[in-house]
Amino acid sequence: MSSDSAPTNLTNHFLIAMPSLQDPLFSRSVVYLCEHSHRGALGLVINKPCEISLKGMFDKLELPLLRPDLGDAPVFFGGPVQTERGFVLHEAIFKDADKPEEPVYSCTLMIPGGLEMTTSRDVLEAISTGSGPRQVMVSLGYSAWGEGQLESELIDNSWITVEADVRVIFDTPVDQRYDQALQLLGLEAWMLLNDAGHA
Repeated sequence: MSSDSAPTNLTNHFLIAMPSLQDPLFSRSVVYLCEHSHRGALGLVINKPCEISLKGMFDKLELPLLRPDLGDAPVFFGGPVQTERGFVLHEAIFKDADKPEEPVYSCTLMIPGGLEMTTSRDVLEAISTGSGPRQVMVSLGYSAWGEGQLESELIDNSWITVEADVRVIFDTPVDQRYDQALQLLGLEAWMLLNDAGHA
């Protein structure tokens, strides 16, 4: 396979919704892609908070939350798939510096670029006691695309992409994440209106 026909791997990239994307679930959304291959893609919406806070979620799980910095943080709508399940996007935690490929938590996807996504309760238990990862974003549900589906949506100009910046995920107020993601490309939202319809 020649290099110019190799598929683009958008793992560790943001998908930024174009104004033409009117789906209410994804309008003005920023999706962090945790995995992208020829089989499809999986990501988490990072700028659509649910009505429940992390403290509220931990209360429902009957876990304490000894992290006052996280109590008021929102739980996010990660996407329409498996909305009853929690997905924790967090900084990489190394059990053994000599074996960085071994995740600390039992169900963890290690994402090239330095983040991890964990779906097992052990990460929540670690956070609840004040340990665990310092930088976390918890979502309910995830976003998924089947084989070739995301590529088709990119061709249809539904999304633009940019390499992810963790500061947008963990350090930027929720209502500014869309604009901050665009600024990684040197763009502002009004500019996209002029570009709508261009492949």
